[in-house]
Amino acid sequence: MSHDPVSRPRRRCLAALAGGALLGGFPLARADDSVGGQIASRPIPTTGERLPVIGLGTYRSFDIADTETESAPVREVLRRFVDGGGRLVDSSPMYGRSEATVGRLAHELGVGDRLFHASKVWIRGRHEGIDQMARSFARMRIERMDLMQVHNLLDADTHLETLRAWKREGRIRYLGVTHYHAGAYDELAATLERGGLDFVQLNYSLAEPEADRRLLPLAADLGIAVIVNRPFAKGALFRAVRGYALPPWAADYGATTWAQLFLKFILGHPAVTCVIPATGNPEHLVDNLAAGTGRMPDPSERKQIAARFADL
Repeated sequence: MSHDPVSRPRRRCLAALAGGALLGGFPLARADDSVGGQIASRPIPTTGERLPVIGLGTYRSFDIADTETESAPVREVLRRFVDGGGRLVDSSPMYGRSEATVGRLAHELGVGDRLFHASKVWIRGRHEGIDQMARSFARMRIERMDLMQVHNLLDADTHLETLRAWKREGRIRYLGVTHYHAGAYDELAATLERGGLDFVQLNYSLAEPEADRRLLPLAADLGIAVIVNRPFAKGALFRAVRGYALPPWAADYGATTWAQLFLKFILGHPAVTCVIPATGNPEHLVDNLAAGTGRMPDPSERKQIAARFADL
C-alpha cells in the first residue's frame, strides 16, 4: 500500500465513490446556478433568505496586525468580496484578531451593513459564553449578529439555550453549530436531530468527502443550511495537483483554475448553501468568487470529477 501523502485525497475520493457517498438521493442540480455572471445564491431553508454561495473565511488570513502593510491586501480582499456580490463573512474568537479585523476594515470601507456577519462561541459556561459573544459583537462593530454558531460543539447545549433566547429577542438572526473533522460527525448528527438549528458548518471537499454519507443528506432532510469549511482541506488538494496542469476536461464544468474546480464540486451538491474559503490574497479572492458563477456540476458530473481527480 502506498504511503504517499499526496495520494491520500484521491484514495478517499475513490472510497467515497465505491460507497455511493458522492451522489446520495438528491435531485439533479440546475445546469446553470447563476444568472448574468452574478454569483449564485441559495435560500436559507428556515426563512427563504438567499445567500451568495461563496462566502469568506477569516481563519489566519484576517489575524493580522493593525498596520497598513498587513491591512492593505486584506482590506482589498474585503472590498472585492463585497463588490463582487459576497455577503457571508465567518469568524471566531479562536481566530486571534480576525473578528476585530473584520470590524475595523468593514468600518473603513463603509460596507458593514452589506455583510452577513457570522461568528462563534468557543468556551465552557453560560456566563462565560455570554461574555465571549458580547466581545465578538464589539470586535465586529455590530449590534446584531446574523449568525452565531457553537464552535466545535463545545458546551453546545448550554450555549444553544442562550442563543435561542437571543434569537427570540432579536440579538441574533440565526443560530447553528460547527465542526471540522469526521470524528465528530456522530455527535454533530445527534445535535442536528434534536432540532432548532438554522445552520450547520462542516468540512467537505474532494479530499474530505465523508459528510456526504450522512450529514449532508440529514441537513437537507431537516431543512438546515450548510456552510462548508476547509474546502481545500488545508491545502491538501493543491498539494495533490502540484505539477499538474489543469486538464482540458475542467472546462466541461465551467472551471478555469484548480480552485474553481474544487469549489464547484462542492457547490454542485444541492444540500450546500455556502462555502467559505479563507484568503488574504485579493487575486485568490477573485478566483474563488468566479467559482460561484456559471453552471454547477450535476450529481453525475460530480462523480466524474471525483473519478478523474482520483485518476490524476
